[in-house]
Amino acid sequence: MILHARARVVPGRPWLVWLHGFLGCEREWQPFANDFADWSQLWVDLPGHGGSTHLAVHDFAGVSECLRATLAHYEVERYWLVGYSLGGRLAMYHACRGRAAGLMGLVAESANPGLACKAEREQRAQSDGRWVQRLLNEPLRRVLDDWYRQPVFSHLNDAQRSELIALRSHNNAQCLAAMLEATSLARQPDLAAALRALTVPFRYLCGERDAKFRALAQVRALPLQIIAAAGHNAHRENPGAFRDALREILTQADED
Repeated sequence: MILHARARVVPGRPWLVWLHGFLGCEREWQPFANDFADWSQLWVDLPGHGGSTHLAVHDFAGVSECLRATLAHYEVERYWLVGYSLGGRLAMYHACRGRAAGLMGLVAESANPGLACKAEREQRAQSDGRWVQRLLNEPLRRVLDDWYRQPVFSHLNDAQRSELIALRSHNNAQCLAAMLEATSLARQPDLAAALRALTVPFRYLCGERDAKFRALAQVRALPLQIIAAAGHNAHRENPGAFRDALREILTQADED
């Protein structure tokens, strides 16, 4: 299956492939389009989201294969993956376990590399299962209000929370539930060791106020880079700092 995507081609230039988070869509990354106008760019809608709402997958391998087919469709041969949250987890999986020929580098923002023990996976399976049932059986706005009150979003004020709820309310709850079930963190392999062994450049971006994911990156020995004055969704909360960090990463890799 080919995912819905939009492309901007700069002949002869490698690609930035942008992967959004859960509840998002390819438009999440549009504010950065002109900042990286010297790159070819592919903005992808993940299954269950945006223009890929109708596409269903069963696991991480299925999403990775969809991504591979999409890259082939757009003739993407040399590329960096840039992913936030769920998109970051899928990018990490694709880099470590997928057919990732042509991958030049990986940037993951606030994305969990995987759970290290069975008890954590079982606990997460129960938690995600409850969210799936709520998405299937309750009004979406009510579920979103509680979603954005989770500890990882505790830095949001009421206005920011309301803005996100309004932005996400257009989603199809049943499709979101299917994607959440297919890509639950409980079903993701622990990728930390494989990430540390990657032969392409890899950086892990995290907002300075995102205490959970800062600690996670440090404990799992990931190459952490902090985005100032931001929480879990650093590219939305401090786009200028995110842009500068990403440009620095790409420039340094090009020089190396």
